[in-house]
Amino acid sequence: MAAELSTSINIKEPRWDQSTFVGRAKHFFTVTDPRNILLTNEQLAHAHKIITDYRQGVVSPGLTEDELWRAKYVFDSAFHPDTGEKMILIGRMSAQVPMNMTITGCMMTFYKSTPAVLFWQWINQSFNAIVNYTNRSGDAPITVSQLGTAYVSATTGAVATALGLNALTKHVSPLIGRFVPFAAVAAANCINIPLMRQRELQHGIPITDENDNRLGESTKAAQQAISQVVVSRILMASPGMAIPPFLMNHLEKKAFLKKFPWMSAPIQVSLVGFCLVFATPLCCALFPQRSSMSVSRLEPELQEKIRANHPGVERVYFNKGL
Repeated sequence: MAAELSTSINIKEPRWDQSTFVGRAKHFFTVTDPRNILLTNEQLAHAHKIITDYRQGVVSPGLTEDELWRAKYVFDSAFHPDTGEKMILIGRMSAQVPMNMTITGCMMTFYKSTPAVLFWQWINQSFNAIVNYTNRSGDAPITVSQLGTAYVSATTGAVATALGLNALTKHVSPLIGRFVPFAAVAAANCINIPLMRQRELQHGIPITDENDNRLGESTKAAQQAISQVVVSRILMASPGMAIPPFLMNHLEKKAFLKKFPWMSAPIQVSLVGFCLVFATPLCCALFPQRSSMSVSRLEPELQEKIRANHPGVERVYFNKGL
C-alpha cells in the first residue's frame, strides 16, 4: 500500500525556484497554458477542493505529489491569489494567447481605415481592461462607478492614441504604417493599466513580511508593481507585433496572397499566436510574482509603523499582479 502524501509540501509557492528567470519561466509556461481555459467547472472545483483540503492538512486518498502540483496550477490558473474568487474566463492568463492572437492579428490586418482602427482598438482595450481588473493586486473591492470611470478613460485614451498615430503615418511607407498598432498598444498599456488599477495607486496594496504576516497597505509598492506590469505587457506584445509586419510585407508581394488575399488575416493571426505562445510566459517571468522592496523605500509613516511594531523587518513583499 502506497504511503500517504506528506503535508509538508509548500504549495503557497510555485514548484520552481522563483529567484531565477528559468524557474519563473517554467512556472508561467504552466500558468499561461491555453489548455487551462478548456477545463470544466467540475475539474476546477475538484482542484479547488484538493488545494483547500491540503492547506488544512487533509490529503485526498491516493493523491500523488505530481497530482497535487497539477491541482495547484489548475487552481492558480482560475482563482485570484488575493481574493480567492474565480476569475473571469477571458481575464485569466491562460486566455492571453488565444484572445491576444485573434485581436492583435485583426488589429494588424485591418489597420488602414479609421472605422477598423476604432473598432479593433476598442475591442483590444476592452479586453485589456478585463485582464487588468481580473489580475489586479490586493483584496480590496472596487466599486462599479470606479470600474466604469477607469474603463471609459482608459479606452478613450487608448483609442485616441491609435487614431492620432494612424493620422500621422498616412504619408509614410506601408511598412512603417504596419507598426502603428504596436505603438498604439504600447502607449495604451501605459494608460490602461494604471487607470484600471488606480485604486491601488490611491489606497495601496497589501504588503507582508517574508512569513506572510500583513504589515499594511503601500502606494509605493503599488507604483512598483504597476510599472513592472506595464513593462512586461509592452514587451509581451513586442514579438507578435514587431515580427509579423516584416513577414507580411514580404508575403503580400508574393503570388499566393495576391491570388488569395483573404488568407492575410488567418496567416497574420497564426504568426502572432506563435510569437505569443513564447512571449507571454517569458515576459510574465521578467519580474517575480511575489515582488519585494526595502522598507526604506516605503512611505515615511509606514516605515515608522513597521520599525516600531516589527523592528527586524528590512524587506516587504507583495503580489504585483499580472
